[in-house]
Amino acid sequence: MKITTLTIYLSPKCQAKETLSGALVIAKKKASIVIYFFFLNLIPKIESQKPVYLDLAKRKEKKNYTGKKYSFNEPFHLPVIFCLPTAEKDDGNRELVENVLMRFEALRRKLSQMEDAKESHSGIFKRANLKAGNIMFTKGVRTNGKKRIGVVPGVEIGDIFFFRMELILIGLHSQSMAGIDFMPMKADIEGERVAISIVSSGGYEDDAEDPDVLVYTGQGGNASADKEASDQKLVRGNLALERSLHRANEVRVIRGFKDATHQTSKVYVYDGLYKVQESWMEKGKTGCNMFKYKLVRLPGQTGAFSTWKSIRKWKEDPSSRDGLILPDLTSGAESIPVSLVNEVDDEKGPAYFTYVSTVKYPKSFKLVQPSYGCNCRDACQAGNSNCSCIQKNGGDFPYITTGILACRMPMIFECGSSCPCFRNCKNRVLQTGFKVHFEVFKTRDKGWGLRSWDPIRAGTFICEYAGEVIEKIKEKADGDDGENNDYVFNTNRVYESFKWNHETESAEERSDTSEKFDIPSPLIISSKNSGNIARFMNHSCSPNVFWQPIMFEHNNEAFLHIAFFAKKHIPPMTELTYDYGIPQSDETESNNMEHGKKKCLCGSLKCRGYFY
Repeated sequence: MKITTLTIYLSPKCQAKETLSGALVIAKKKASIVIYFFFLNLIPKIESQKPVYLDLAKRKEKKNYTGKKYSFNEPFHLPVIFCLPTAEKDDGNRELVENVLMRFEALRRKLSQMEDAKESHSGIFKRANLKAGNIMFTKGVRTNGKKRIGVVPGVEIGDIFFFRMELILIGLHSQSMAGIDFMPMKADIEGERVAISIVSSGGYEDDAEDPDVLVYTGQGGNASADKEASDQKLVRGNLALERSLHRANEVRVIRGFKDATHQTSKVYVYDGLYKVQESWMEKGKTGCNMFKYKLVRLPGQTGAFSTWKSIRKWKEDPSSRDGLILPDLTSGAESIPVSLVNEVDDEKGPAYFTYVSTVKYPKSFKLVQPSYGCNCRDACQAGNSNCSCIQKNGGDFPYITTGILACRMPMIFECGSSCPCFRNCKNRVLQTGFKVHFEVFKTRDKGWGLRSWDPIRAGTFICEYAGEVIEKIKEKADGDDGENNDYVFNTNRVYESFKWNHETESAEERSDTSEKFDIPSPLIISSKNSGNIARFMNHSCSPNVFWQPIMFEHNNEAFLHIAFFAKKHIPPMTELTYDYGIPQSDETESNNMEHGKKKCLCGSLKCRGYFY
């Protein structure tokens, strides 16, 4: 259908502007034209087909339009005005909070990838998290914007964050630098201000070791390059905490720590609600007066900081872990030990298997194909157009400097054994193994599972699916064990689609990176007899881990590997799960779709009730 003139109705209430991918449908109704988009994994509660308002005017021409005509002589792309409804901006829920965080993190990763390529030439470092946050604010993509005392809708105790900007975007703590957030008790702007949240992350002399009591130091008075340390004053945040002592209102506490896997970064954990119980003034190390506030955690809340303290103890002395069966399930096959723990019953471990750290191919397997490495002598550099490995990846490194996956790709090509670049080249993430301390543990109702002692960032490499490549899944027959579907990974299954990459226009790009995998032919891996920690990851209909195909060269042949990455930030001691997928009719020899079907116990709101 050729479009020459189009009337577009603009909403003056929507201010955010972004591009959505989807099929454009034009329908004539009376004298006007209605435009629909088929939304692809967007904000929750958006129907699959819904009218939207469009804006083709330049910024300087924006007005409160009722309608405007535009002419088109060739195919066109429409930037779509899309913003969260005011109610959802002010009051969130779990889906909204997770959606905002995933969109921020996707944009931050992409901006980091772009900056990595520029830095190799300019030497200038820019903070992608601040730029991503500014874009999110400009587009109105945030939630819980209305300040409140107490619980923030959609935020759970134990949730982790790696940037202060994330706290702001979901309404947990609105100060980018200050440790104390406050609001007036009354509706008018002159109302008495009380503290609503604090961040304790080592900037002051806090006593933060007790999991239920925090002695917090007031703000201000610190020495800097151009001024000496001074006495703190009872103003702003300090005064708000003092008033909270008398008002006895709840105060949210966020604790910050050094990130064990990225020493220059911090990780923040939401530790729940506290109340100010006592305040006083004392001399600090500088000799100046400081305000001190004793906050006590409200009883009956889920443990958060207490879990971190327990993990710290286990790392110092693994034998102190309750229910420990083995300190290292891998027997040294991995650079980081994997604990085996059972706190549920008397079972002493899973059925015997041989631990291997990678996938094994039979020599005759058809997926092996000729391949050659790059010519980089030291380490592959982002932005180097002459690096053949970068060329295979579409011109970009698939990973950012910290080793985090930038975006899902049809196929990732890592440097291989014939590449002369260093072993620690950042394009060898899968090959250098996982960097997280894992624990295989006995669940209450799903057998054995996998979780981490460390906080995990979105995009972190978890592990690969190790085992033996097989041609076909054999069904169980009388007197024959066959293949247990619990220990089989099949790329040919149908997996729930989801959007993980950045939104195109947000990262100043014209084209998006496809998230549809391009695998030469189906790959089936059995970890029944030999495998690694991946064999213990259970299924979930709302998983926190996803898989990505990766190839790298070995002896001039390319081998396909299946790597798992964190879908979102994952707090310590949270079970790691992925979607097992739905088998196609030809997966087994009998084509019986009921074979291997099991009741799903993932407990997700989106649980489909079964898995394979």
